[in-house]
Amino acid sequence: MVKVLLRTTAALAIIFTLTACATVHEFFDDTVYELPPAELIEFTPEFDPKIVWSVNTGGADNDYTDLAVWILGDMIVAVDYEGEVSSYDVQTGRRLWKVDLDVDVTTGAGGGEGLILIGTQKGEILALDQTNGMLNWRVQLSSEVLAPPKAAMGVVVARTSDGRLYGMSTTDGHIMWNYQRAVPLLSLRGAGTPVLVDDKVIAGFANGKLAALSISDGKVIWETNVAVARGRTEMDRLVDVDSEPVIRNNRVYAVSYHGQLVAMDLDTGEKLWSRDMSSRTGLDVDPDNAIYVTDEDGYVWALHDGTGDALWRQTRLLRRKVSAPIIAGNYILVGDFEGYIHWISREDGRFVARKEIADGAIRSKPVLKDDLVFITGVDGTLTAIQVQ
Repeated sequence: MVKVLLRTTAALAIIFTLTACATVHEFFDDTVYELPPAELIEFTPEFDPKIVWSVNTGGADNDYTDLAVWILGDMIVAVDYEGEVSSYDVQTGRRLWKVDLDVDVTTGAGGGEGLILIGTQKGEILALDQTNGMLNWRVQLSSEVLAPPKAAMGVVVARTSDGRLYGMSTTDGHIMWNYQRAVPLLSLRGAGTPVLVDDKVIAGFANGKLAALSISDGKVIWETNVAVARGRTEMDRLVDVDSEPVIRNNRVYAVSYHGQLVAMDLDTGEKLWSRDMSSRTGLDVDPDNAIYVTDEDGYVWALHDGTGDALWRQTRLLRRKVSAPIIAGNYILVGDFEGYIHWISREDGRFVARKEIADGAIRSKPVLKDDLVFITGVDGTLTAIQVQ
């Protein structure tokens, strides 16, 4: 069931007196039938995945929160839903430092420019010294921070749930610029993580647009539609670009819900090619060869980079709330709602290995660092797995 966030309007004022954040599913629970997820199939594993280390970071308080980790050099940083931030050695899992911020958090840690950046449910950005976790500054923004903040070139960039993108000084957090796009009446709960590349910020929005801004002053370099809202109902018209764009070889790859997967020129925003696709989780790219994407149904696709033609499709994870894929060696890895990680052959889409590593859902896209893949479960499990 797609989780959606109802935005405040006069027509919904009565609903919002009952709850500040709700879903369609919660209001019509007695009348909605959800098809069950596919059962896992049996197959002969081609290797046994090797777990290098595993720790518990505290996790989230529900199955929908994406508390992704942040990697910087030989350090990996995680935050839990109550604001406990921990830094670990990427090779051993040894904790380097821990700080308790005592704030409600609904997205993962970000960073850059010597900072670890934490966004909160109440719309704050907290900047910590990456060496010891000490608080450098904090600043209040307009609404909940739903994507990990990033920093480069002296600017911290953060997304908020009201459609704003902020640029702040890395020195003291003062706001340098902000950019806003209207949020539709109904949108998916989430916000696309901004990508900082060269002197640009690339970010997707709930209205189906993808924009490139100047990181120094927030001026628009280009803006394009990844999806256009169509349909008779607000549910049909959901077109959020909620997943993180991927930058490869001066090209931007992005996908929207109820829209398209597109490849664009990084400098001009010109569309190089596109195809219909609906996804809110995301993709990974082997440039000039293949794009791997998880669609809204849990199907995992391999598409030709250049035409968008399907190379193969893995359908056996239907409705298992599959994470975005990560390319790791000859395989791609995805997680599911029961805490399983699936290794899928890049050649033909067959399953080659599977391992249960968490007691809850795996919402976050796996993260690759050298010969290790890091997996985060909503139960707080952070696991380092050897790349095969």
